Amino acid sequence: MKSILLTSCAALFALSFVPSTASADEGMWPFNKPPAKQLKSRYGFDIPDGWLEHVQKSCVRISSGGSGSIVSPNGLVMTNHHVGRDMLHKMSTADHDFVKNGFYAKTGAEEWKCPDIKMNVLWSIEDVTDRVKGAVTTGMSLAQENDARKKVTNEITAESEKATGLESQVVTLYQGGKYNLYRFKRYTDVRLVMAPEAGIAFFGGDPDNFEYPRFDLDMCFFRIYEDGKPIHAEHYLHWARNGCADGDLVFVPGHPGRTERLNTVDHLEFMRDEEYPLSMRSLWRREVQLATFMGRSTENRRVAEDDFFGVQNSRKARTGIFAGLQDPAFMARKKSDEQKLRAAVDANPEWKKQWADGWDTIKQAKEAQKEFWVRYYTFGGGGMALGGQLFAKAKDLVRMTDEKAKPAQDRLPEYSSDTALKNIELALFSPAPIYPALEIEALSSRLQLMGELLGCDDPTVVKVLGGKAPHERAEELVRGTKLLDVAERKRLAEGGKSAIDASQDPLISLARLLDPEVRALRKRYEEEVGSREQQGYAKVAAASFAVNGEDQYPDATFTLRLSYGTVKGYTQDAVDIPPFTNFAGLYKHAEERENKDPFEIPPRWKEAREKLNPNTPFNFVSTCDIIGGNSGSPVVNKAGEVVGLIFDGNIQSLVGDIGYDEKLNRAVSVDSRAMIEAMRKVYDAGALADEITGADKGGSSTSNGR
Repeated sequence: MKSILLTSCAALFALSFVPSTASADEGMWPFNKPPAKQLKSRYGFDIPDGWLEHVQKSCVRISSGGSGSIVSPNGLVMTNHHVGRDMLHKMSTADHDFVKNGFYAKTGAEEWKCPDIKMNVLWSIEDVTDRVKGAVTTGMSLAQENDARKKVTNEITAESEKATGLESQVVTLYQGGKYNLYRFKRYTDVRLVMAPEAGIAFFGGDPDNFEYPRFDLDMCFFRIYEDGKPIHAEHYLHWARNGCADGDLVFVPGHPGRTERLNTVDHLEFMRDEEYPLSMRSLWRREVQLATFMGRSTENRRVAEDDFFGVQNSRKARTGIFAGLQDPAFMARKKSDEQKLRAAVDANPEWKKQWADGWDTIKQAKEAQKEFWVRYYTFGGGGMALGGQLFAKAKDLVRMTDEKAKPAQDRLPEYSSDTALKNIELALFSPAPIYPALEIEALSSRLQLMGELLGCDDPTVVKVLGGKAPHERAEELVRGTKLLDVAERKRLAEGGKSAIDASQDPLISLARLLDPEVRALRKRYEEEVGSREQQGYAKVAAASFAVNGEDQYPDATFTLRLSYGTVKGYTQDAVDIPPFTNFAGLYKHAEERENKDPFEIPPRWKEAREKLNPNTPFNFVSTCDIIGGNSGSPVVNKAGEVVGLIFDGNIQSLVGDIGYDEKLNRAVSVDSRAMIEAMRKVYDAGALADEITGADKGGSSTSNGR
């Protein structure tokens, strides 16, 4: 696999630099700043009145880290199998493996209630830049600036939630150039409706991951409930009758996680030389450790496969980004563009006075970060992570009870409002199963890494290990904790800080031990790195606006964005890659690889082969600009109708966190026609297909689910 990836990544070196103003089909645009000019000039398309609001309120952000869309009036949500996989895993047992075998609820009563998922619909956006920036005054120290920003954002969030009842979040854009308040409708009663088996949802496995052509039915369907009934969705996406064709203009509304395209050269060099070498080293070792654990038994494989999938995916994605950072030609283009912008600022005396030191401020931030980066990373950043679900719950219990005793505006942001606390409690009190053997393995691996990075004689490492080897200590902690019991977690939470202080639970004790040092590291990061970066990037953004105009998209922030492009193939290694694959290609792809795992056709697909139309489009590619977090996003046509479902990018798109190239970058989608054909002829899910396509005249009736 390594050789395949490195060969493919050679194409990344041809990546052209992405300027500060978008060209071609580039950009992940906020819904309050759509690419109207670009669409008009490039495609002659005027966004119809009401189109943006309708699409916006039909999309959902999923707490597991992906996107989705409402596709029926009865709250049916479409997303990827790999986005829903976390829920499928949590609801599975050794006897009923939903990941491996799939699931379909033929009636509402069979829809399976998910233990701890949350779906948000973006309802409104408000610019609060002046208020946030106004909280920082001349003469403040970095620490005072950080405290002022944190306090005012917490106040804005709390005020918004009290006034509207909507979950609220202050989003930093342009790395501190602007601030927007996002308000969401929040849903936590979500039920599983349908998922195919992993063998077709992730056909081709890791070898085909981020490759094209592809043959994956990477889809999953949930339903949103409220007050025990499916919601009646005011906004939902209709299904396109005839899918899409080569050259069609299409759109992707979704939630791209994070990009660093506006980063300065000094920031990118820190990523290249400090951040990525450490994270890649950790991912490679974690992948090997999990593979070893899974190899010990069938049950070990079942309980760890979801974690393993995530690590593999992250490793491959970050390898692509790292390849871009290590490309001298790419970095040279970044330097050239930065020098041009700085020269324009220096040539204007007023601009120079206001903004010229922005780049140097960011450089100072990265130099400060180098001094404590390894230690900060080792403890999972300011979030305090040591591996496994149980320690995460211990950490939240320790921190939540401590933060709740403070005024809301003085808390850590993740505990600052009633909704934020509800989000913490959703995961904290989840009834989803936790597997002690996997917890021991995860905690042991992280303790081993701690000793490796900091040295086994480090005072904190000595205290954490308590005179034991990492695996022995992990086993002691997991076997000794009572946090496997949801009732015990609730007892500690309800008992507040006094109950936490009195607890002798070994994981609570470990979280109490680490919390002061990790808080101090977080505060140091926020003041010496975060505040400096926000200072510097606010000036860089202002300079870029002055020189290039304000028609620019900000870096992605896991908030709703709109991308656009055309259905279009590409050329790789002098071979033309057509935009569509089909069902016939699936069977051919499997036969060429002797139908062996991970290219084995699932049994029900073998049985249905003669019933399926072999020419049905299966997957397709477009020039839409996407990254991680867009998984599960709908692909819609100019009428706002579903024509596909984003599930991946090609290998050339992996560098998309830091750049975009229309010649090579492609978003990979499941074709809407493939989904309906499979529902009707493979899964006996005609009722679901009718609901989605509107053939049932109003959606399916549902009753109480599990």
